[in-house]
Amino acid sequence: MKFSVNKDSLLKSLQKVCSIIGTRPLLPVLGNVLFDARAGKLTLCATDLEVRISTAIEAEVEVEGSTTVPARKLLALVSRFVADKVTFDVDENFHAKIRCGTGKFNLLGLSSADFPAGIEFASNKEIKIAQEDFKTMLGAISYAVSIDSSKIVLTGVLLTTSASSMTLVATDGKRLALQEKSPESITGSDGECIIPLKSVTEVKRLLEGDSKLIIRIGDKFCSFETENFNLTSKLIEGNYPNYRQVIPTSFQRVVEIPASLLLAKIEMVSQVLSNSTAYIILSFSENKLSLQASSSEVGEGEDELEVSYAFDPMEVSFNPVYLADPLKVCTADTIRLKLNDSFNPVAMECSEGFLYVIMPIRKTQA
Repeated sequence: MKFSVNKDSLLKSLQKVCSIIGTRPLLPVLGNVLFDARAGKLTLCATDLEVRISTAIEAEVEVEGSTTVPARKLLALVSRFVADKVTFDVDENFHAKIRCGTGKFNLLGLSSADFPAGIEFASNKEIKIAQEDFKTMLGAISYAVSIDSSKIVLTGVLLTTSASSMTLVATDGKRLALQEKSPESITGSDGECIIPLKSVTEVKRLLEGDSKLIIRIGDKFCSFETENFNLTSKLIEGNYPNYRQVIPTSFQRVVEIPASLLLAKIEMVSQVLSNSTAYIILSFSENKLSLQASSSEVGEGEDELEVSYAFDPMEVSFNPVYLADPLKVCTADTIRLKLNDSFNPVAMECSEGFLYVIMPIRKTQA
């Protein structure tokens, strides 16, 4: 096996696939990247048995073949190469002689026969959407995914479809983020699936530009394909909770607030808080919103801003991180905060199709 590739193209491709490789893979070959060179193209692939990422670049192929090479060592080498062309010459023992400019290296590889085969699955649903649109959808909700492994179905993002729209949902039981959008097309049956957070994170990282993303969903697997990469992932099995039940059907108070200003004041006032159980108090009165926080270890802080509020005064307390998270990804100038009282779920709306529901904190709990 012998081929040559452009150094920058190789580096970018290695960066795409190597991020899923763990520091202690279950099998030695899982610490390697699979190279397959043929017909003027080099295909690179990495997997951790849960997620599989592949990409392809142009190559000058003298001798076709396949091998696996230590991924992190190769990435470290290529990132330091200074010449433009990298040549690989792999012998029958899968030892790769690598040349770049005056540099010569030899990496000990493993047989491609030991590398896990690609995942083939029957797709019962296909979604076509602009990459940038799907990346924005993921960014709007993925921070709300649970990291509690005892609630496995909440450790992923729920994707549901109807005839003309798709909805992404994430919740950790204390807050819920939902984003709905109409993609270019949806074919196949309606239904839902749960995509693991690791796969969501990788897809969001890989998406770039406004070309099309094709999402294929089967019974146990899903795939995300663009002109630059293909990612296949296992799905989380189980039934996602009925999230619609936690969304109030009506609200007595609706307040429009400048999004960036509110975020800035939340982050500033919460600097006096000292631990993750602390809370920030929002006090609404006529045309004014006050923010207060205090801790016995640090001190206290308060700030305010003008808002259009003409209802009875009320106070409501929140985890400041949970309150700030959706504002960090909000692209709108203003958000609509919807409230009933100090104890029931509060909703936040910003961009079209986005809804965030958060439970207030009872001050006696903090």
